[in-house]
Amino acid sequence: MDFANTEMPNQGPVPATGLPTLVPHKLVSQLKPFSRPHTVRSIWELAITLVPFFGVVSAMLAAISAGYLIALVLAPLAGLLLLRIFIIQHDCGHDAFLSKRSGNDWIGRALGVLTFTPYDYWRRSHTLHHASTGNLDARGYGDIDTLTVREFQSRSRLGRLGYRLYRHPAVLLGIGPAYLFLLRHRLPIGLMRAGVKYWVSTIATNLAIAAMMGGLILLVGWGTTLLVVIPTLLIAASTGVYLFYIQHQFETAHWDKATAWSFHDAALYGSTHLDLPQPLRWFTGNIGVHHVHHLASRIPFYRLQEVLNAYPDLRHLNRFTFAQMIRPLALTLWDEDRRRLVSFREAAAVAERSRQVSFTVYRAPDRTVGSRPNSRQ
Repeated sequence: MDFANTEMPNQGPVPATGLPTLVPHKLVSQLKPFSRPHTVRSIWELAITLVPFFGVVSAMLAAISAGYLIALVLAPLAGLLLLRIFIIQHDCGHDAFLSKRSGNDWIGRALGVLTFTPYDYWRRSHTLHHASTGNLDARGYGDIDTLTVREFQSRSRLGRLGYRLYRHPAVLLGIGPAYLFLLRHRLPIGLMRAGVKYWVSTIATNLAIAAMMGGLILLVGWGTTLLVVIPTLLIAASTGVYLFYIQHQFETAHWDKATAWSFHDAALYGSTHLDLPQPLRWFTGNIGVHHVHHLASRIPFYRLQEVLNAYPDLRHLNRFTFAQMIRPLALTLWDEDRRRLVSFREAAAVAERSRQVSFTVYRAPDRTVGSRPNSRQ
């Protein structure tokens, strides 16, 4: 597709690659043909994910008796398969997996038991995330908390320390995912007054998880169950949270105040294309093609690569490779003046330079004893 003749958007950066600027609101209508799910393909994708997952978990449960290290070797594979299950649940939440809403919802609810994620509660939070991505005045729904430089500098010393700890990789990728999937999802936090539906979602999912775990405990015992389920869940959770992080946390991300914010511009320019090699692309359900997903969320995950084939310019927009995935972890604050995400160190350096420029040293007039510059001769 040639974008050379398309009109320029009101907002949004020109891609650093020098490509013609894409027109987000026009792309939405152009991408509609890709939004139709293929039922047979969807069921196939579900089957080739669930069957290996249950097979690997069963092998882990059986391997415990021969030594935990043998079972632990399989944990990354089980975790990646559970991550793919979550991606399918995610597509159900966007009505992108099956053509009928009821089918999406019931598959999503069933998969939510495996992912420890209440489907209806999560779906609502994720919808709010899509509706407000990149909006500085609507942060807080399904996002990685992000402060502007001025907001950070205006906080107390304790407040700044708390934010630094929150943004530390050990918290973001370790403590945070464990808290999110093991504890936070047990209650409809953030939606506790939004309706009984979200309470039913969390409580019903909790009961189903308890039944699943109870059955495993009766079958193989407490120790074996926890030694298999917890590592698998935490690997999937940490990997998923990191994918979510890099999808919107990058140097040239797109943030605006509500008065200047545009959904389409924020979706396309504020999301990355994480170009992963196979088999990681398969395990992550093409979620790396996130700029397209945010612009047209009803496209099934298995059709996102079709979009890149049809619109090659999208391949290069906000593209990150596997080798470039670490750098964004150092970026922590949105610099509204420079319109980019910066590190704590960069923010401090800019603030220091600003202070040096604005500070003027006034030399006191000469007060040498005996000098009378204005006296008459």
